[in-house]
Amino acid sequence: MEQYKKNNSGTSGVEFYEIEDKDIIVQFIDGSIYRYTYKSAGEEAVEHMKELAIAGQGLTTFIEQHVKDKYEAKLNESNY
Repeated sequence: MEQYKKNNSGTSGVEFYEIEDKDIIVQFIDGSIYRYTYKSAGEEAVEHMKELAIAGQGLTTFIEQHVKDKYEAKLNESNY
C-alpha cells in the first residue's frame, strides 16, 4: 500500500491506499481497511477517489460525504 503521505492538511483519516484496476483499497488511521469497487461505489466515484489519493487531498472528506457505506468489503491485514 502507498502511504497517504501528501496528507496536505495533516488531519486526514486516511493513512494508506492502494489503487487497482477497478477499485481502490483505503486504510484509515484507526486500522480499518475497505475496498471500494466500480460495482459497489460506481466507476466515477472510484476514479475520483484514485485522483484524490494521488493528490493527497480530499479523500477522507469525499468518502465521508459520498461513498462511506458503498464499500464492497471490509478487510483486515490477514485477508488483504
